[in-house]
Amino acid sequence: QVQLVESGGGWVQPGGSLRLSCAASGSIISIDAMGWYRQAPGKQRELVAAISSSGRLRYLDSVKGRFSISRDNAKNTAYLQMNSLKPEDTAVYYCIVTGSRDYWGQGTQVTVSS
Repeated sequence: QVQLVESGGGWVQPGGSLRLSCAASGSIISIDAMGWYRQAPGKQRELVAAISSSGRLRYLDSVKGRFSISRDNAKNTAYLQMNSLKPEDTAVYYCIVTGSRDYWGQGTQVTVSS
């Protein structure tokens, strides 16, 4: 079994920054991609950012230039640096790790408001 522990969410004013972390532990044989989805109230879950094992990046168009995803393979940890946050970034952010199957984190709330 694989466990994902997310941290770094919270409240921030528009224009501020937050950094999310997602640490994977447990019966990890191999990890392919790591990333984050988000879901705002009344909206569908959407992929925010992902990074493959080879380092290939993928971003949601609305966060390009503001968010940056990275990973530390030695620590099985992924990071999402979120800058210039906007109210529309408010959502629950879920970490996902893909390998032999998909694993999801518990979700962390990000609230951007003044």
